[in-house]
Amino acid sequence: MAKFDGVLFVTDYDDTLYDLTLSVSGENRAAIRYFIANGGRFSIATGRAHATFTPQIEKERLALNAPVVLSNGAAIYDYQADRYLERTLLAPATRERILALCGEFPDLAFEAYHGEDIYVHNPNLVTMTHLTRVGSPYTACPIPDMPVPWNKIIMEQDGPYLKAVRAALMSRWGEDYEAIFSNRYLLEVTRKGSNKGTMVAKVADLLGISRENLYCMGDNQNDIPMLALSAVPFAPANCAREVKDWGARILNHCDDHAVAQAIEILDRRY
Repeated sequence: MAKFDGVLFVTDYDDTLYDLTLSVSGENRAAIRYFIANGGRFSIATGRAHATFTPQIEKERLALNAPVVLSNGAAIYDYQADRYLERTLLAPATRERILALCGEFPDLAFEAYHGEDIYVHNPNLVTMTHLTRVGSPYTACPIPDMPVPWNKIIMEQDGPYLKAVRAALMSRWGEDYEAIFSNRYLLEVTRKGSNKGTMVAKVADLLGISRENLYCMGDNQNDIPMLALSAVPFAPANCAREVKDWGARILNHCDDHAVAQAIEILDRRY
């Protein structure tokens, strides 16, 4: 029996494994290979969609031997089998509801994800910075012309503005949506019940991993649902104040190989 048999480690991608220099360090890659070679199951739970995450696997030479949670919990994708295991969609009325919200909040920008395609409304600096980082093509068009259904939405503005938008969305239609910040400028909207915690739990169950052998790591509010499942919830030192206040175990900055440090802790633990 290998040291990490029956252990699952799931990490967030951007600003956790993928550092601020826009790369995965050699130290992190080596630690992941060691973890897998010794029986561990390694995966990622990311806000990125299939189209924006998949190129990273080859670019960063990522080793994955468990299904990946995509789109902030709107999908589970098995790269070994090259297929979706689960995919959720936003409520049919979402396009009309967002059109109404944009009438009330004219400075709101958003990205709507339809299949593998991204449609953009009212792009601002946050939008363009985000799309440049993920390196994905997109189509800017009027909201009524955007094809549906949508898998998820990313709303983009400064934090206080987005908090007001979130309050309006959830007060009217909160029974249909998860709306969680992935940083100060990005508000991720998925179907109710579709978050990183729900989907990581499904991956663990699929693999037969008990909760005492499940470990998660993340840097922002959208990671807290999966951190709540973790036997030891890890976070890099650059994490959001909300994650620190929640009580995650703080490790190195993401630029200082925080994922490798977490695997070192697991190495001592097992």
